Amino acid sequence: MSTDLQPLSAPTRLLRWSGLTHVGRVRANNEDAFLALNFDGHEVRFLGKIGEASLAGTDFVFAVSDGMGGAKSGEFASRITVDRITKLLPRSFRLTAAGIAGVHGDILAELFTAIHRDLLQLGFSYEECAGMGATLSLAWFTPEWMHFAHVGDSRIYYLPRDGGLTQVTHDHSHVGWLRRKGEINEREARSHPRRNALNQALGAGHQFVEPHFGSVGHQPGDRFLICSDGLVDGLWDRQIEEMIRTAPATEPVAKHIVEEAVRSSGRDNTTAVVVEVLAPAPAPAP
Repeated sequence: MSTDLQPLSAPTRLLRWSGLTHVGRVRANNEDAFLALNFDGHEVRFLGKIGEASLAGTDFVFAVSDGMGGAKSGEFASRITVDRITKLLPRSFRLTAAGIAGVHGDILAELFTAIHRDLLQLGFSYEECAGMGATLSLAWFTPEWMHFAHVGDSRIYYLPRDGGLTQVTHDHSHVGWLRRKGEINEREARSHPRRNALNQALGAGHQFVEPHFGSVGHQPGDRFLICSDGLVDGLWDRQIEEMIRTAPATEPVAKHIVEEAVRSSGRDNTTAVVVEVLAPAPAPAP
């Protein structure tokens, strides 16, 4: 007689998320877009703005993109960017489930290259799309890790259960470089005359891009924020941390911080996706 035994493993964590995008108080159209989806080896499922689900047998992707370009091409660019993400994901789940080391970074590099190529081609082919581009900050959640890829000045923040808020991604701008070197502080960066000048974006006529890739291990109680620069324009980092930690249970966290950022500034489109890692519910008593 033969018996197949499954190895014991830690209970699978849950994710709780909320997302919101707001046109702001000045702009006529919204060039921001965000994406929430999960996927396995067979299909991609688009998620609602608010939800909670298990990481068992499925991966999750959350992303924010801020488009740029004349007329409505910026809005078009960010939509193309988030839509393109769905193409590679079912195949990538099969590869990662097979335990191939380092495959997440390779898949994300391929994805960003494809989006960059698509936006460049549209910019070269259609006059109304000339110079069209987009930022992209993407977080890919597996049962124990958040793998990320990023280009531009949208951001991913990490707020561990026990610890302070950390900006995970690098702003691809001269001002971001000065900030990382410690030559200017957060207040000086926000008022710098070149704060909106990017040296990297997907498309936008850039021949080459060098996305920022990395991974962060997560634990129950950890939270992540993916946001556009409009949110940062309205809120200081300390405010973001405090508002995420103290958000009322009756209101989605993303709504709480986006609406406050718009009240405080509102000069730009403002978008946030907040993801919280939760411990699984205890098993019922026998």
